[in-house]
Formats: sequence, structure tokens, C-alpha cells
Amino acid sequence: MSKFSPAARERAVRMVLERRGEYPSLWAAVESTSRTIGCVPQTLLEWVKQFETGTGECHKKRAAQGSRIQELEQEVEQLRHANRILEEVLFAEAGVELAEQAAHR
Repeated sequence: MSKFSPAARERAVRMVLERRGEYPSLWAAVESTSRTIGCVPQTLLEWVKQFETGTGECHKKRAAQGSRIQELEQEVEQLRHANRILEEVLFAEAGVELAEQAAHR
């Protein structure tokens, strides 16, 4: 069992990827970041490689989040469509009531 939680590993990978351009190589970024978070550089490099190949926990979590976001976007669209229908019905009923009131005057 790793002493680093999946969230801590994800943050560490993100730090490496964000700092990558500041260093002459990926390894240099990994070494610097590993000192900051207190892990062995080889371990952090493995996490980065797992992320980049899509086999790491970070990637799996993001893929799951992407699927959930897609489901929620579809649900939002369905709810918007239902709201438009309800608004049309309400406006139509209100129009009928106004027409009836005007006819009785």
C-alpha cells in the first residue's frame, strides 16, 4: 500500500506536467517535484508514465469524470427541453384565460 493517496499522486503528476517546461527534461522536473513532495523520483516518474499512457489512477478517475459530465450534460439538455415544453403549455393556457376574460368584458 502506497503512503500516497490517489489524490496526492494526481497532484504530484499535475505538478510535474505543469513544471515540465521549466526544466531541460522530464527527469529534471520529476527530480525537483519528488523532492518537494517527498517521494523517490523513480516512483513519481512511474506515476507520470502511467498517467500519460492512460493506465494510472489519475487517468481512470478523469475518464470516469468525463463520462459523468457527459451524462449530466445530456440530462441538462433533456431538462431544458422539458422546461421549454412546460413554458409553451403555460403560456398557451395563460393566453386562453386572457382571451376568455376579454370575451366576458
